[in-house]
Amino acid sequence: MAVNLSLKLKDEVFKETEKTIEKLDTSRNAYINDAVDFYNHLMRRKLLKDQMVRESAAVYHTSLDVLKEFEKLEDDIHE
Repeated sequence: MAVNLSLKLKDEVFKETEKTIEKLDTSRNAYINDAVDFYNHLMRRKLLKDQMVRESAAVYHTSLDVLKEFEKLEDDIHE
């Protein structure tokens, strides 16, 4: 299934796109589809990274507390 879409590109973006698709010998439609697909993938990875950073920060102090408790256990075992 395909969706028709109308969009406005900045002149410099359009000109660069035209140069590139000519060199690649591909259609404008295929090129823009690939570009949007790539950008979507990139943004999904960025959003996932941001989420992981937030979640890591949220459990940081708890993780340190747990680590300290494990270190105490190790110290008790070696005594």
